[in-house]
Amino acid sequence: MTRGRLVSCRVGFLLAFSWLLFGCAGETSSPGEGAGLRIAVIPKGTTHAFWQTVEAGARKAAEDLGVTVIWKGPLKENDRAHQIAIVEQFVTEGVDGIVLAPLDENALVRPVRAAAMKGIPVVIFDSALAGEVGKDFVSFVATDNMEGGRLGGEALASLLGGRGKVVLMRYQVGSASTTEREEGFLQAIRAYPGIEVLVDNQYGGTTSGETLQKAEELLDVIRRADGVFCPNESSTYGMLVALRKHGLAGRLKFVGFDASDELLAGLEAGEVNALVIQNPLRMAYLAVQTVVEHIQGKEVPPRIDTGVRVITREDLSDPDVRQMIGRGLE
Repeated sequence: MTRGRLVSCRVGFLLAFSWLLFGCAGETSSPGEGAGLRIAVIPKGTTHAFWQTVEAGARKAAEDLGVTVIWKGPLKENDRAHQIAIVEQFVTEGVDGIVLAPLDENALVRPVRAAAMKGIPVVIFDSALAGEVGKDFVSFVATDNMEGGRLGGEALASLLGGRGKVVLMRYQVGSASTTEREEGFLQAIRAYPGIEVLVDNQYGGTTSGETLQKAEELLDVIRRADGVFCPNESSTYGMLVALRKHGLAGRLKFVGFDASDELLAGLEAGEVNALVIQNPLRMAYLAVQTVVEHIQGKEVPPRIDTGVRVITREDLSDPDVRQMIGRGLE
């Protein structure tokens, strides 16, 4: 099966799953209320499984609300110029609303303000923007990323019994969501005087391949570590591949972020000890719903927290966990 068919099948499955998740939740407007509205949904990238789940949530919201969602984003999560151009394109076209996950909290401020000046409301989701809510954008719909990082740090500290040496593999400069996770992780770890942070200033990059390469550059340090934390899907998977390649998988404690099929397989195999998971279906659904409700003149909250928790292998049979990771239909 080609990658395109795999992506299509995954999105189709998630659309069906999201019907169960939201169909009876009572959180949506009546079908057809937003008829005729065109909402642009712009992710950070379109490659990772996380964004495929986001797309499914956005399309389910479009179906329930009777709006048209236009899904378009850069292929890679380091292409700021392309994401800016996409925002500018939709502003020029005059869509009714924009839902945006900013690649860079500063670089996307100008195009978002340009949308606001043209009367196009913007809801920011997943990752923060260095603008002013209520002025530059309508609402921020996301995981509490600082809390997610803190939970990851607590999980790793618990696995280590409060003692040992750890490595933090950061994601990318300018990404607000992962920066908050990294800082939350460090705040948690600093509460344990018996834990030494060997590395906290290295960035894996936006793909698993880049993280693999960076991990191999740091291999001597990683071999000395007792634990590792990574703040998103691609960095976690890149690190997992590196640990497998060099015989370290399962030998040191490993806490990652997000829940792709590959990471869940690592969790089941004992190569990953814990994952911090989000709810991307819910996040995207609520982001689209929020911009539609704003356009309809309804009052919307400035901040919507979509939830975060830590899971271990033992939690994979929990129905709530299975819903969050998209395994509720198995």
